[in-house]
Amino acid sequence: MPSPLGEFLILRRSRVQPADVGLRSNGRRRVPGLRREEVARLADVSVDYYMRLEQGREASPSPQVAAAIGTALLLDEHALAHLYRLAGLTPPRTVPTAAAVDPQLAAFLNEWPDHPAFVLGQAFDVLAANPLAEALFLGFGPTGNLLESMFLDPAAAVLYRDWETVAASMVASFRLLEAAQPREPRIAEVRGRLLAADARFAELWTDAEVRGGRLRSKRFRHPEAGDLELHLQAFDVRAAPGQELVVYRTEPGSASNAALKVLQAAVCS
Repeated sequence: MPSPLGEFLILRRSRVQPADVGLRSNGRRRVPGLRREEVARLADVSVDYYMRLEQGREASPSPQVAAAIGTALLLDEHALAHLYRLAGLTPPRTVPTAAAVDPQLAAFLNEWPDHPAFVLGQAFDVLAANPLAEALFLGFGPTGNLLESMFLDPAAAVLYRDWETVAASMVASFRLLEAAQPREPRIAEVRGRLLAADARFAELWTDAEVRGGRLRSKRFRHPEAGDLELHLQAFDVRAAPGQELVVYRTEPGSASNAALKVLQAAVCS
């Protein structure tokens, strides 16, 4: 049975066409993408060794071999980092993410009344948010988890105008989070609940996409404020490794800015 590393290699191999890496395709292929022997040749390893990696009988390639396979499979920096983690070449983060937000950071959120802002913790749990963020994201769903609300809260399908794109991006980021902390129970809990409860999440999880950076902007259709497009920035909280500060803004003078002011007025009323 393939290991997580093997499953990742098989899937990513299926996405690379011979022409993508300068190979000629001779006739019809039984499987999509590259053949194992083609990846092995491009990475300059034996076919038997590469086959053992995919089958889970070998799980510890050297950094040089992992890099060569990553190049052969056209992995970007985030996918390559994921490959390294699966191969045990990057030590997992062992310090758990703090479950509480520093009071000074919580106060800082509330000093940004014009910008929705919140702090994410383990497994995309929303640890703190200012009132404008609470209003924009409709309270972050019944569990207060950003990923669970995306798939389990019916309101999210209406709130996000580009639901499919945002959902895929979030799952890809969550996969990187899991790879960095493979034994974190909260991450496993959220993943297991979503795999059991939502077929769309299961499909995206099987897709094995990985992505380090979140979308730079999101479009909303808010029940009170109407249509908005907001740009976002995410920052690591250095005082609490694993926590992330996310801040949204609109372009001054734009229709989205006016809509956000409507929401802000409703929050303050």
